Amino acid sequence: MSRYLIFAAIAMSLMLSSISGTAVAVAFPVITSSFGVSLVMAGWVLGIYQLAATAAMPLGGTASEILGNKPVFMVSLLLFVLGSLFSALAPSIYLLILARLVQGIGAGAFFPAATAIVADEFPRSRPQVIGFFTSIFQVGQIIGPNLGGWMTQTFGWRSVFWFNVPLGVAALLVSAFLLQPGRKEGGQIDLVGVGLFTGSLLAFMVSISMMGNSTASSWVLSGLLLLLAAGLMLYFIRYEGRTKNPLFDLPLLREKTFMSANIYNFILGAATIGVLSFVPLYAVSVYGMSTVASGLILTPRSVSIMVASAITSVFLVRWGYRRPLLVGTVAVGISLVLLGVTIPDFRVGGLQVNSTLLLVFIMLLSGFGMGTLAPAANNVCIDLMPNRVATITGVRGMFRQSGSAIGIAVASLVLHSFSNMAYGFAVVFLALAAIMFLSLIWVFALPRRAGEVC
Repeated sequence: MSRYLIFAAIAMSLMLSSISGTAVAVAFPVITSSFGVSLVMAGWVLGIYQLAATAAMPLGGTASEILGNKPVFMVSLLLFVLGSLFSALAPSIYLLILARLVQGIGAGAFFPAATAIVADEFPRSRPQVIGFFTSIFQVGQIIGPNLGGWMTQTFGWRSVFWFNVPLGVAALLVSAFLLQPGRKEGGQIDLVGVGLFTGSLLAFMVSISMMGNSTASSWVLSGLLLLLAAGLMLYFIRYEGRTKNPLFDLPLLREKTFMSANIYNFILGAATIGVLSFVPLYAVSVYGMSTVASGLILTPRSVSIMVASAITSVFLVRWGYRRPLLVGTVAVGISLVLLGVTIPDFRVGGLQVNSTLLLVFIMLLSGFGMGTLAPAANNVCIDLMPNRVATITGVRGMFRQSGSAIGIAVASLVLHSFSNMAYGFAVVFLALAAIMFLSLIWVFALPRRAGEVC
């Protein structure tokens, strides 16, 4: 019975994170207009969260193995709650971005620890249980957009962050009593590696943001930041190859299957998490929907993900990894194409299609694709190191969040460059669709099912 209570405590924390992420996405257009800043600057409210989660995921995975799962999970959840509190109180866009940085660190670090805790509690049914994580996450993504839209319109955008505080404190208390310390392997945490990697990604994102300015000095500084990003990344790779306690196991990263899985996860992050962040803005600016309606439009996607991921999780052993990945990737790609080519007065055979029904269909298709591929994408190659679930989860999450962070930065720049928002979204969605279809190359490099040689 205790392990099911533990699963419930972990699930409650994951759901809280999920609700927060989608609720902020719905509140994003209101936050942008509230502070009166450009889309490039406001995009950092979303992008800095993804950047922080990117850096925190591998760090959380490594720290979980060195210090134990429980302390890392508890500290991460505390940071998430504090970040939510500071976000609710932020008087300026700059302090809001800083608070989102803290919130993102907490959200990113506790996911590897949570996954490791559940894997330890359910060793014989690990693929199914980890797959069901996707379904639990989607319950929050069903609640989040609707709750976020209603709260933003009724109480203002700050209520989206206030909502996390009491629930986060409750999750902390429950976890403190139920979770066991777990095993510790000892060692040192590669903070230098984390700093180099995060610095490289941050320099790249700032460089992309500065391209939104038309001055010559901005372009020069942007170019210098790109060189800095490249230099830090090269030094990071060199440093990781010679340190005794690397953040990443470079020989593992160079292994064909694991590299293919991480490239795929990078693309997946750009094409799915980034898109989810901008869909409410797309619904408001292109289709003229209200804040509440823009939140509701995400519900079909979340329901579809939940149903598809639950079914795929049950049959994952029978179907293997590659089949769900292929079907899901194609479905997500098609949904992106449809988002790129449809307009509010879209017509088929001379008949106008209801814009709300059209978006609902696209969101259902997108959710079906994501729900089908997610259990396989989350489990593939854990078999390479089944005793280091937290590390594998952290690295996988790092690549996915990196794709999302860069995707948000680039999409913000593209949208800022178009006076007509509809054209800007068309470029973003169609480009992501092409990249998503290209990712099929790496799907074929992955094992068909668990136990095959990678």
